[in-house]
Amino acid sequence: MATGVHVVRTRGQAPELAFSEFLHMIERGEVAQVKSSPDGVDVILRDGRRAHTVAPAEFFGNQAFVSDLALKRGVRIDVQAAPEPGSLSGGALALAIAFLALLGFTVYRSTAGRIHTPGRAKLAERGDNVVTFQDVAGVDEAKDEVKEIVDFLRQPERFASVGGRIPKGVLLIGPPGTGKTLLARSIAGEAGVPFIFASGSDFVEMYAGVGAARVRRLFKDARRHKSCIVFIDELDAVGRSRGGSSLSHEEREQTLNQLLVEMDGFESTRGIVVIAATNRQDILDPALLRPGRFDRQVMVGNPDLKGREAILTVHARKIQTEGEVNLRSIARGTPGFSGADLANLVNEAALIAARAGRERVGDSDMEAARDKVLMGVERRSVVLSELDRVNCAYHEAGHAVVAALLPKADPLHKVTIIPRGRAMGVTMQLPEADRHTYTKGYLETQVAVLMGGRVAEELFMDHMTSGASNDIERATDIAQHMVCEWGMSSLGMRAFRKPGNAFDPDRPHSLSEATARRVDEEIHKILDGGYQLAHQLLDRNRSAVKALADALLEQEALEADEIKDLLARSGASTIH
Repeated sequence: MATGVHVVRTRGQAPELAFSEFLHMIERGEVAQVKSSPDGVDVILRDGRRAHTVAPAEFFGNQAFVSDLALKRGVRIDVQAAPEPGSLSGGALALAIAFLALLGFTVYRSTAGRIHTPGRAKLAERGDNVVTFQDVAGVDEAKDEVKEIVDFLRQPERFASVGGRIPKGVLLIGPPGTGKTLLARSIAGEAGVPFIFASGSDFVEMYAGVGAARVRRLFKDARRHKSCIVFIDELDAVGRSRGGSSLSHEEREQTLNQLLVEMDGFESTRGIVVIAATNRQDILDPALLRPGRFDRQVMVGNPDLKGREAILTVHARKIQTEGEVNLRSIARGTPGFSGADLANLVNEAALIAARAGRERVGDSDMEAARDKVLMGVERRSVVLSELDRVNCAYHEAGHAVVAALLPKADPLHKVTIIPRGRAMGVTMQLPEADRHTYTKGYLETQVAVLMGGRVAEELFMDHMTSGASNDIERATDIAQHMVCEWGMSSLGMRAFRKPGNAFDPDRPHSLSEATARRVDEEIHKILDGGYQLAHQLLDRNRSAVKALADALLEQEALEADEIKDLLARSGASTIH
């Protein structure tokens, strides 16, 4: 039988024992316990001593021969076999099981609560910050669309008696800040029913099945009420068109499918109305928009002049004003503003008044707030050289004179050479009414006004500066729209690019090389025409431009009446 191999052992371990001696000790009955280990055999003698021996390879293949050898000698030995390679001992196995159990419990606690709740859904009962139609202004058409929903929630039997069915879902569509959420809250306030709110992003989760569970819980909560409104903000976060192969797509589709099932499963007389808001209707799944789910789509757009004045009136009630503030003038000077923009304007006016130590907001504060929102904050800390100040004065005077002399241009409101935002100077025009379409003459006038700054630099400063970069960019954009989309050129009624939106840029149609060259020529023709018109006007009215520039250098800002007086005294005239 092979002898043991000597192994160097560290201090504190059992002494080494030759395997042959180990067998002789078994025959003499000196061994009480044998425990195999990966590197040999641990031996416990009957007198309590310990030893270690390195067994030959065949010992691990047939460990029972130790017991047989001991029994032949009439000795009983406790033999413990070595664990299988890669297996865990009893203590290690118990520790691993405990660790996995703790890990599983932690994951459950971190996800289970979210799985069984509908995100941050909120319940607004009647009497808790009630919002009614009186608090919503500037969206009269949208309010008319949803008033019959209020009537149904108040008197559902009146509609049921004639067999009518209230829309199960109403989709509010419009740009950000137009009051979609406020309109939904006003419906709940008018009807006196609970208002359950959840954002579309509340249903989006990386764990499979979580979003669908949240949708089920949301509608389960809704069914606890006889009548209520479920409002889902930013529906596009969960209602995108189905398609794709990634796991994230699969989870979102499961959530969307659950939403479709819940909406389609409502009884017609339940009195539960789902209202959702989005500004990305183009990416919603068609199944959401079919009748029976979101039956009605309500457009909530930016307010017109009358609507802006009404919105300003609502927000002006919340601040202290000096008598009757001229909100009509502010509304006229804020075309394209949303309800949120107007609320911010009123708040800025209150802050300006408080900063100046006044207890009430006046017309001057509202005007200052409008200028701040439209043109940016005054940067009086910016120090301009005298050459830059003179150049800026003539540049803005060029814009102002062209705008004042062309009859189709929007009226001037203010001209300033005080740096605001990223601009060194600003010429501000205010339209007399909201424009929904533009004539060719108006657009050509806009191009000429934009070219007026560069022309004035050339005529009076004898140089060009980079200050006209934004003017050139805007003029080029107008010319491209005229040629490529609006058919306002000799190329006729043909579109040369597909208009995009804020999320999808314009894409050109397939054009031949000859046609593309003609498109470029037409764009250049419009830009050059605006440049020539501005050049003739400013060259003809040099004294008016110089008088306006001198006044700007002295006062830094001029109002519309002051500009009109200066031009009248200098004998400015247009081209006939």
